[in-house]
Amino acid sequence: MGVGGAAVEFRVLGGVEATVGAEPLDLGPARQRSVLAALLADVNRVVSVDQLIDRVWGERPPQRAQGTLYSYVSRLRQALASAADDARVLRRTSGYALVVDDSTVDLNRFRTLVGQSRTVQDDDHAAALLEQALELWRGESFAGLDTPWFNTLRAALYRERLAAEMELGDLHLRLGRHVRLVAELPTRVESHPLDERLAGQLMLALYRSGRTADALSHYRHVHERLAEELGTDPGPALQQLHQQILTADPALALPAPEIARRTEAPAMVPRQLPADVTGFAGRHEHLSRLDRLLSQPAAGPAGSDPAHRDDTRPEGANDGVQGGPTAVVISAVSGTAGVGKTALAVHWAHSVVYRFPDGQLYVNLRGFDPSGQVLDPAEAIRGFLDALGVPPERIPPGLDARAGLYRSLTADKHLLILLDNARDTEQIRPLLPATGTCLAVVTSRNPLTGLIATHGAHPLMLDVLPDDEARDVLVRRIGAERVNADPTATSHVISACARLPLALAIAAARARQTRFPLAVMAAELRDAEQRLDTLDAGDPTIQIRTVFSWSYTALTPAAARLFRLLGLHPGPDTDTAAAADLAGHTMSQTRLLLAELIRASLLTEHVSGRYTFHDLLRAYASELTHTLDTDQDRHVATTRVLDHYLHTAHAGERLLYPTRHPINLIPAHPQVIPHPLADDRQATHWFSTERLVLLAAVEHAAATGFDAHAWQLSWTLNTFFFRRGLWHDLVTAGRTAVTAARRLGDPDARLNTHRHLADAYTALRRFDDAHVQLQHALAVGVQTGDRAGQGHTHLSLGRMWERQGDPRQALDHSCLALDLFQASGDLVGKGRALNAIGWCRILLGENEQALAAARRALTLNQNLHNRIGQANTWDTIGYIHHQLGHHTEAITCYQNARALFHDLGNHVHEAQTLTRLGDTHHTAGDTSAARDAWQQALSILDDLHHPDADTLRTKLDP
Repeated sequence: MGVGGAAVEFRVLGGVEATVGAEPLDLGPARQRSVLAALLADVNRVVSVDQLIDRVWGERPPQRAQGTLYSYVSRLRQALASAADDARVLRRTSGYALVVDDSTVDLNRFRTLVGQSRTVQDDDHAAALLEQALELWRGESFAGLDTPWFNTLRAALYRERLAAEMELGDLHLRLGRHVRLVAELPTRVESHPLDERLAGQLMLALYRSGRTADALSHYRHVHERLAEELGTDPGPALQQLHQQILTADPALALPAPEIARRTEAPAMVPRQLPADVTGFAGRHEHLSRLDRLLSQPAAGPAGSDPAHRDDTRPEGANDGVQGGPTAVVISAVSGTAGVGKTALAVHWAHSVVYRFPDGQLYVNLRGFDPSGQVLDPAEAIRGFLDALGVPPERIPPGLDARAGLYRSLTADKHLLILLDNARDTEQIRPLLPATGTCLAVVTSRNPLTGLIATHGAHPLMLDVLPDDEARDVLVRRIGAERVNADPTATSHVISACARLPLALAIAAARARQTRFPLAVMAAELRDAEQRLDTLDAGDPTIQIRTVFSWSYTALTPAAARLFRLLGLHPGPDTDTAAAADLAGHTMSQTRLLLAELIRASLLTEHVSGRYTFHDLLRAYASELTHTLDTDQDRHVATTRVLDHYLHTAHAGERLLYPTRHPINLIPAHPQVIPHPLADDRQATHWFSTERLVLLAAVEHAAATGFDAHAWQLSWTLNTFFFRRGLWHDLVTAGRTAVTAARRLGDPDARLNTHRHLADAYTALRRFDDAHVQLQHALAVGVQTGDRAGQGHTHLSLGRMWERQGDPRQALDHSCLALDLFQASGDLVGKGRALNAIGWCRILLGENEQALAAARRALTLNQNLHNRIGQANTWDTIGYIHHQLGHHTEAITCYQNARALFHDLGNHVHEAQTLTRLGDTHHTAGDTSAARDAWQQALSILDDLHHPDADTLRTKLDP
């Protein structure tokens, strides 16, 4: 809580402000307030660094945007921490999150109140809620923030406010508060002169106030303006209201008090929606996107004449379902089995039923029914015609005739039509009404690209739930007390259920039945092989396996085989090349099969060219391949995919470090075609993209008997991982590689794996662990007579001692390494040893000897065209010159080293060189240049989550 127990309150529906109690909180300069506003817009959600930079600066970020952003975040943290403990800015892996109680942000309170108003059945209560919501607005939202992102958000929020105002107007009319509206509406109508819903509200309010002439005059004004500006007549709803006013239709009279409530519609109005979903949680963004469909016109079919589109209408003109669009508005909700498409559609439909007074139609099209019997569109339309009151004898026999009658009956009606579980666009097309007074929501496991292209449908792709929304599902179903009692078990249940709504619902149901602690359920779900059995609710229609099988059985045999084999893939995702080698297909064949799996929602292209599925689908695919494919088929497929990654990674490693001592690589399977890499930049990009896959491949290889693949894959990762400072990853892969090499009994493998694991331990300052590994490596080298291997091990020992602050022991090991490299003829090793000797001697104050050794190393590395060796040596010579007081020479050397490190993608060493460059500038008296170099280094280290970042930050902000 804040000062005196008061909570911090945030306001964005006006300027960006924060208060604790009655006291305003100093949020700093305008740009710092922009950072807070960008976080408030997605409160309690992670906003990535790139998103924050885009929101705050738009297309013109400063040169060191990340560092500047960090400074603003740091100051916001301090401001919030000094005033309250219920609001925190937290750093997450991908960005930052502002963690507060949702109700402390006025935008959230506005949306909550509006949402509540749409669910209560009492008009007085609904109107009161909307009035509370609108009172929160103190002016233009996010006032004073002018970037493209904030401008777009501001326009969207304006539409939300306008929609709430119009809903309140409808309620006031039903409650007999027309006199109040006569005073309020003219200003709003003046801002939106072509909005027919507002025009209708004002006309009805004037008519009920005894001002019939003014109501008719306003209709003529709107009619003339629509004709003049848009070349159209008013819509059917406004025309009907005009006619009713002309004839003094009794239906326009003020409703009697006893019926001035939202009551049940007449019997012939269809109410076909299934029951709302018990315990529905999450999907806030998707619900908001569906809400926005109610305030925008349909796109119309692709290929329609742009000249006839309404591109000049002001915001809000003809918005809402009543009037406006001439084509039906459609939302196409797609996603994999069990992801909650129907639950979302049904839950949202219940929240907006009052917007569709002519009723709601629903049909399950059985697009993926296990029987294979997809519902015929003619039968679906027959059901709709029955619901609309058409006598059986008047229903024609053919699809076209039924569709024609259906479109005639739904013309100008305000209907919500939910077409659930559709197979494809052809099944849906006859069921679409013809006019924009209706809204159709379609759910399907297929993406329905044809419906989007030809009918302007709005795509809404569902993925598994975020962690917080998955937790909300459990809270809604089993209660917060049980969920909060064991956060670790809760996290395990959510992870094991792959954040899939159906799986979470089944797990929650079992937890409710047993009343056991969640830790019991977590333990049952921990075994991946038994997970699908655990998630068996007893009902075949909601059994995870059964639900998945409805999509799997519809695949072609080749696509089904690829799906099964993807259960053997080691990583979290794959590209086309790896999938092709896994299955033994060509790239073109594989692309077609991947596209089929995507259409079936058994696979997701989560970024361009990369494919994945959630853990439960992975378990299902793995179960299928172990059931349907032979041991030989699985072994060969695993060999091919591991060969693909090993040989591509080896080629990338040779591009990054061409002078590195080679290994005897395992020959590739004849069908394997490694990913082509043209240069070190492509290699760096490939390693960056495949990092998690490669780590998983090392573990998978060791776990499945491919020990040689395991240690050689780990070897190929060394250069890239070291350049990126991924030492924890190196330790993980290195431990697995050491174990695999020990099982193989290969001396070369053992020496390499022990030494590389030791280097990673040294980088993490785990010196005792490093020393143990290096002693093992040295023993293997001595035993086998591998002088070069011994030399590299002594260099690693020297680095370990130097990091511990003992340059004398480091020098001794470096000199031993030089002797061994000279004896073995390893020139690259010799260059490394000379550079290490130069570094150690300068630390010991032996300046001239240090410079001589480093210059010999530089000449040797230049002759070998060893760029990484040159970069390291330039850095060493720069440090020597700095110690000698030769600042100009030091700066030149550091700049040479920095350029090479940057070009090589060696970010850790680039940051270290930039830090030393800043130190030299500072010593030379150039404070500005020093801060510039330190800030660049800090940005790199922050991106790497490097522990040295805090030390460097003190240089910038002492």
